[in-house]
Amino acid sequence: MAHHAAALIDIVQITRIPGFNPGPMTGAGNNTYLLSGREPVLLDAATGEAGHLSALAQALGTDGLAQVLVTHAHPDHADGSEPIAARWPDAAFRKMPWPERDRAHAVAWAPIADDELIPAGDGAVRAVHTPGHAPDHLCFFDEAGGTLFSADLVVPGSTVVIPASRGGSLSQYLASLRRVQALAPARMLPAHGGPIDDPQAVLRSYLEHRQRREDQIVAALRAGTRRPEAIVDRLYDGLPAALTAMARESVAAHLIKLREEGRARSDGGEWELA
Repeated sequence: MAHHAAALIDIVQITRIPGFNPGPMTGAGNNTYLLSGREPVLLDAATGEAGHLSALAQALGTDGLAQVLVTHAHPDHADGSEPIAARWPDAAFRKMPWPERDRAHAVAWAPIADDELIPAGDGAVRAVHTPGHAPDHLCFFDEAGGTLFSADLVVPGSTVVIPASRGGSLSQYLASLRRVQALAPARMLPAHGGPIDDPQAVLRSYLEHRQRREDQIVAALRAGTRRPEAIVDRLYDGLPAALTAMARESVAAHLIKLREEGRARSDGGEWELA
């Protein structure tokens, strides 16, 4: 699909290239986005599925691939880097550094800095550091067209996992949501799910959801529920076993935020209000 900001001088043509990697954690699969023009740029690398590589080749046509900008180092966004590099050896690979994760990939990562303006297509995108889901998480903002490529900041119709035990931070995530609110994008193109044409409403609902969850966890602690797994049982009634680990990560992220704020404390795996 191609979208044009017709009234603007710099026009970025956007083509969604599906990752062909459906699954329990990825839903219908990842979205990657090709920005065509003078500087063909791919946002995210997906997982290296043959269907993704074929669709990318078809979208590029006779054009080369100048750069691959990876939003963060989680496997469904970065594992396709090596197969893409093998097929388009002149492409540069760039992301915000997360050294312990980045070294797992046999590509030479060039670093991206927060607020950096990067040529892309016939325009440019600005890197927006939005940690929380991952410490290296970036969104990319086409300021001329008003489109924010929002990666895993939001997932339409769902919530985003904050993996507290693997580099996630709820405090940072909430700050990232507010930073994007202040940017006021006209629409967001996420890494999972369809386009978001009402970004402010979605961002507001995400903040409200986290506040409700925090209120529920505070109420559970006040009622004497002290172990995270017991809080999960109390809050997520009838949760499928496959989703329990994600729920525990979410509860842990909230508890850690409360501790950072001096509102809760832990001792030997048990928690209480401070």
